[in-house]
Amino acid sequence: MSTPTDADPAAGAATAPLLETRDLKVHFPLHRTKGLRRSTTRVKAVDGVSLAVGAGETLGIVGESGCGKSTLGSAVLGLRPEARGEVRYRLAEGRVIDAARLAGDDVKAYRREVRMVFQDPFASLNPRLTLMEIVGEPLRVLHGTTGSELEDRVTDLLQRVGLRREHLNRYPHAFSGGQRQRVSIARALAPEPRAVVADEAVSALDVSVRSQILNLMQDLQDEMGLTYLFVSHDLSVVEHVCDRVAVMYLGRVVELGPTAELYARPRHPYTEALISAVPVPDPRLRGARERIRLRGELPDPADAPGGCPFHTRCAYATDRCASEVPQLREVAPGRTAACHYAEELALEGAG
Repeated sequence: MSTPTDADPAAGAATAPLLETRDLKVHFPLHRTKGLRRSTTRVKAVDGVSLAVGAGETLGIVGESGCGKSTLGSAVLGLRPEARGEVRYRLAEGRVIDAARLAGDDVKAYRREVRMVFQDPFASLNPRLTLMEIVGEPLRVLHGTTGSELEDRVTDLLQRVGLRREHLNRYPHAFSGGQRQRVSIARALAPEPRAVVADEAVSALDVSVRSQILNLMQDLQDEMGLTYLFVSHDLSVVEHVCDRVAVMYLGRVVELGPTAELYARPRHPYTEALISAVPVPDPRLRGARERIRLRGELPDPADAPGGCPFHTRCAYATDRCASEVPQLREVAPGRTAACHYAEELALEGAG
């Protein structure tokens, strides 16, 4: 059994977050050879992330490729043995466990209550299994469901996500990308979870299919009271589905706030740059906002710059930014940012 992290699990259960990370770190060793010398450094994929997600909330995690958002999602699932820090989760029974150190019966309990929808619907489904086997496996393993009851439950799940009973004995190759992602969602929902980590759940799909899957996920959230940790690089999608947004850069959260407020008035220059890159659908308005083009590439996470990690690409950087690391702090009610000048800068949002 993993050690409970609350002395009184029932106390404050109504107001405490469902899921919370505290100083979560995932560092990977990187071995380099130069001539006859070999050195080891560390890639700080996730570096001290502290977040809280309330029951029924959708928290978006955004940032460009390599910022650590997918690694954060897998660490929350307990899939990263390198993870350090805490992943506190409040079980349905009220007890709080640390998902970063699961053991004993808590492993099954956490696997039942927190599930994942993966990015690639073509790679995440076993091509040798039928839909009956794919969706039924979590029910068999986590609930011991068998026989006709198992078939009825799988049928119900497939119908919930817009598929039919006659699909039970078909293999993944017989379905389109959108249909496969519906299967992935059905598999995630099979043990009736309370929280779902969606890792780029619609990025591999055609634009015409994305809205169908997003609407399905929102309908299921309303129906089942689900909590989502929604990982994405697409800020237009995040704006549509998320209650709050956390912006990541080089393994750290640099801004966090309610979606509408963050998009209207970003408090970190990196957030401003991301928002400026969101396509404007109305051609009459495309010239009204100038896109911010960041200097250079994302720095090597194994050799991050000193001071503010964003200062090498920031148009507002000063000498202080190069020498002093900004802490994530409250800059307005419900808003936090890791920028020395968050209160002074008048950054442009999407409004």
